[in-house]
Amino acid sequence: MPTPTIELDELTGRLRHLLPGELDYASARLVDERSRSIAVRDGVVQPVSTHLDTGVMITVWHEGGVGHAATSDLSDAGVRAAIDAARAWAARSARLAAGLGLPEQTPLGHPVGSYESPVARPADTLALDEWIALLVDHERRLGGDPRIVDTLAAVRLVDIDSVLVTNGGGHVHQRFHHLFPVLQVTANEGTNTQTRSYGGGSYSGQGGIEVLDRHGFGDAAPRLREQVLELLSAPNCPSGRMHVVLAPDQMILQIHESIGHPLELDRILGDERNYAGTSFVTPDMFGTYRYGSELLNVTYDPTVPGQLASYAFDDDGTPAERTYLIRRGILERPLGGAVSQARAGLPGVANARACSWNRAPIDRMANLNVEPGTSTLDELVAGVERGVWLETNNSWSIDDSRNKFQFGCEYGRIIVDGELGPVVRNPGYRGISATFWRSLDGVGDADTFAVMGVPNCGKGEPNQMQWVGHASPVCRFADVEVFGGEA
Repeated sequence: MPTPTIELDELTGRLRHLLPGELDYASARLVDERSRSIAVRDGVVQPVSTHLDTGVMITVWHEGGVGHAATSDLSDAGVRAAIDAARAWAARSARLAAGLGLPEQTPLGHPVGSYESPVARPADTLALDEWIALLVDHERRLGGDPRIVDTLAAVRLVDIDSVLVTNGGGHVHQRFHHLFPVLQVTANEGTNTQTRSYGGGSYSGQGGIEVLDRHGFGDAAPRLREQVLELLSAPNCPSGRMHVVLAPDQMILQIHESIGHPLELDRILGDERNYAGTSFVTPDMFGTYRYGSELLNVTYDPTVPGQLASYAFDDDGTPAERTYLIRRGILERPLGGAVSQARAGLPGVANARACSWNRAPIDRMANLNVEPGTSTLDELVAGVERGVWLETNNSWSIDDSRNKFQFGCEYGRIIVDGELGPVVRNPGYRGISATFWRSLDGVGDADTFAVMGVPNCGKGEPNQMQWVGHASPVCRFADVEVFGGEA
């Protein structure tokens, strides 16, 4: 991977010198991102792409107003122009502060610290030709049957240096190393087309080559090939109300859509209503509302080694620590950074995050995890008289308030009298968020727990595509409406 495209220490020193000391608060957030994408599809090595992106976001709080301005011109003149623009926006917003609900004083501080993703085997241990050879081998093992019509093996490697400096002496340097592996195979027979993937992209994480080993990338291709062919002859998923047992790679989508987004505090405050809706959650619910059964424990935990959204500070510089959002089913606090906390008068977490140097931080999920319980996988299945086991999300739909949802999965198996039975295709289920989580009647133990993530969460205007970490055990839900995707 390319090294930083700039001299970080030199530029950081200049940024600190350029920030006006007379302002109530000013910060410069420098981001230098280097990424490489390598893919093999249908036996053909795709063009390798390398992406370099560097710039700085200036934030100014002054006399009750806040302003942001970004630039990729890292000269003194370019940075000064961005500071002037942010200062002008702060002056404009100060006149509207009451209507915007801005706090009278900045809630941001002047932190000092650092973070770096733990890496056991750096991605550049493998040369480009070795990465290509690895992917060629895995893509080849996905095929070999005339019914298979599409195969893909890919990896994206991303390194990011993020440096935040403030006019009060703050200095935070965080260095992130991400790896995003992909395997996907599609088979067709007549009018029936099925796809199996390596976790639907969820087996991503921070680290080096060892990320491939966390969820068995090396052995996955033959299993996916076998399963996609199995789905071609499988019956359609039955319909009716029954138990569902969700594998971790489906649980992460359930967590993401029906816990994560509803608990984002800016969404609760109404900031997202123009793009992806609001939330059924209201400020008065915190501390009393039963979000799920007593088995539901959800933490915001940006300290998990190797999880996709681990960090020591959010992009506003707030120190990150593990915090319960839902404990024994009761809603305790939202996903809101320092600014939203000040606006709402509610405690939150360090989750003000931006996807790039040219975006201001907003409330985003980070590592949002369902904590493991005490049941073994065998015990979870044994407790089902009639139900279905579901793996790997492939479709999702949820209303604007993040309440009513309908999700489809790649792979299912019938459960009858406590035993896993035949494979079924096109399985889906639907429900209402709080009703669904209250039906949680079994939570897997640490042996069923998997640390994963969502690499493509979109939010905000202008849009921000963000990486979100999720971890979960296998979970069992009672009396869920299940359906097959075919008439």
